[in-house]
Amino acid sequence: MPGFLDRAKEQASSALQQGKEKIDEVQQQRAGNDLLKKLGAAYYAERRGSGSADATQQALTALEAHIAAHGDSFLRG
Repeated sequence: MPGFLDRAKEQASSALQQGKEKIDEVQQQRAGNDLLKKLGAAYYAERRGSGSADATQQALTALEAHIAAHGDSFLRG
C-alpha cells in the first residue's frame, strides 16, 4: 500500500508542477502580447505626430528584454 500512495503522490506533484509551468507560460505570452501592443501603439502615435521616437524606443527595448528572458513564442501564435 505505501508504494501506491507514493506513486499517487508523485503523480499529483508532477501534475501540479505541469500546471504551474503552463500558467507561467500563459502569463509570459500575455505579457509579451501586451508589450507588442504597446510597441504598436507607440509607433502609431509617433507616426501620427502625437508620440515620440523615445517612447517607441522604450517600448521596443522592453519587448526585446522580454524576448531575451522568455523567448519569442508569443509571436507565433
